[in-house]
Amino acid sequence: MKSVTEPVSPNAEPMSNGQGGLQQTGRVVLPNPARNATEKGARTVAPVVSNFIRQIIEADNASGKHGGKVVTRFPPEPNGFLHIGHAKSICVNFGIAKDYGGVCHLRFDDTNPVKEDVIYENSIKEMVEWLGFTYQPNLFHASDYFDTLYAFAEHFIERGLAYVDSQNAEEMRAHRGSFEKPGVNSPFRDRSVDENLTLFREMRDGKHADGAHVLRLKIDMASPNMNLRDPAIYRIRHVEHQRTGNKWCVYPLYDYTHCISDAIERITHSICTLEFEAHRPLYDWVLARLVESGKLPSPSPQQIEFARLNINYTVMSKRKLLELVETGAVNGWDDPRFWTLAGLRRRGYTPGSIRLFAERTGASKAHQWVDMADLEGALREDLDPVAARAMVVLDPIRVVIENWPEGKTEECSAPVHPKDETRGRRTFQFAREVFIEREDFMETPAKGFFRLTPGAEVRLRYGYIIKCERLEKDASGKVTTIYASYDPATKSGTPGGRNVKGAIHWVSKSDGLQAEVRLYDRLFTVENPDDQPGDYKDYLNPNSLVKVNAWCEPSLRNAEPGQSFQFERNGYFTPDRVESKRGVLVFNRAVTLKDGWKP
Repeated sequence: MKSVTEPVSPNAEPMSNGQGGLQQTGRVVLPNPARNATEKGARTVAPVVSNFIRQIIEADNASGKHGGKVVTRFPPEPNGFLHIGHAKSICVNFGIAKDYGGVCHLRFDDTNPVKEDVIYENSIKEMVEWLGFTYQPNLFHASDYFDTLYAFAEHFIERGLAYVDSQNAEEMRAHRGSFEKPGVNSPFRDRSVDENLTLFREMRDGKHADGAHVLRLKIDMASPNMNLRDPAIYRIRHVEHQRTGNKWCVYPLYDYTHCISDAIERITHSICTLEFEAHRPLYDWVLARLVESGKLPSPSPQQIEFARLNINYTVMSKRKLLELVETGAVNGWDDPRFWTLAGLRRRGYTPGSIRLFAERTGASKAHQWVDMADLEGALREDLDPVAARAMVVLDPIRVVIENWPEGKTEECSAPVHPKDETRGRRTFQFAREVFIEREDFMETPAKGFFRLTPGAEVRLRYGYIIKCERLEKDASGKVTTIYASYDPATKSGTPGGRNVKGAIHWVSKSDGLQAEVRLYDRLFTVENPDDQPGDYKDYLNPNSLVKVNAWCEPSLRNAEPGQSFQFERNGYFTPDRVESKRGVLVFNRAVTLKDGWKP
């Protein structure tokens, strides 16, 4: 059991980027500061932009309120997988703590064993670390404090500030009132202290069924703030807890647990999203009474709310995310079309790109809607300086170079990265039979088309200039093979060689690799699926996943999950974390080279 009076030593060293951004209303227009790549691909951080959270912390530090300490926390409930909105909160909490020389705690709100699972907890820890943050040794659970939380609940009963309510859920709901109508006191509100203590201890000891009673704080049923109308703080749950086993039959609710956990851990600034703003009076009410009784130290943590992150073409509700998984609309929590962190990671998003995105969205009180294109843009910016290049043909059409000798191959090369010669060169073979993109050939060329057409020339990038001589078609009239000739005096890099307007990528059959490539797009066809008539699932994008059989240059033979590549002219790709392995290549497209997606 952690002491309720001893502060937690701020000796962890989280890694993060600072949080900047602009306070805005409506759709957020994100700043785009210039960045440089380090040798490991990490990004230098633009000067931190002040925001209201930083101003509060700086004022507290100036006044000596917390002795100059800054201790924040990220408190997820282990009942699901983290999504991009959680990443924003992670970056704000860990980032601000780091910038002010403090620490950020990871604390699991494990107060509802009905919905929680160690699988979710492990995934959350993995994702926090993947984003580049460290929480050790400051890893906590609300269940660490169950004994103290229970003792404090009895303390509230003894002071006449809590009572056991035996109404059923419907009766409680009816008596709670509405925003226009005050609530009505429970008929059990005036039970004696002794009766309340007896009943509460019987609840603890498993003598009553689930739902038979709840423990409520006695505050004000006429309060205009619904959260102060005698909120429930304990409920009966005859369920085994993943950490405490069958020790407890009663479990505390979030609003009661969270503020006390913050105070026990000596959190200085409890930063959360804006939907908890109306809960702050209850947060302060609970702590004020425990401080005045000498149960908790002063000063209390300060709850600060900022606007949650909303991205178009997504839904953020945990219930809806679970529904998409359970109905098979996505293939699990790590489906690359999903905006869970597991899904984004599998698709090819990098921790640096998500930190950059979070930094740019900043922290404000204004309701935020951010364009998915801004997240994609952050990924492009993060990958461009570091992703190795490769030629991959996604929609192959066969080309036979008739004046190239049968069986002959010739080595060609290209830089691993065009802006970093120190990374060396990759090699591949030029041979009689190659593949090009079907879109790079047009039998009847449109105006301004400078790629391959009958009788015209084009350069095979890093190789030779070829000329289309004749075509072979199938019964439907579709071109199946292009027969071409090459000019031996035009190898790429030859001094004094001639050039043509068009250059296209290609892969040789002699050393090329076959791979499955998955082309992902937004999961929904409308910007705000929650704000449409009918079921939000009616707006799922039927083309959110397209699988193609591609030809890849040989440098990709040993590509590993976690590596990022720019397929020249096609976008950024990564080997699939689940299905790609030596000998079986499966690549996911993380993002196109430019924002060209349309619903």
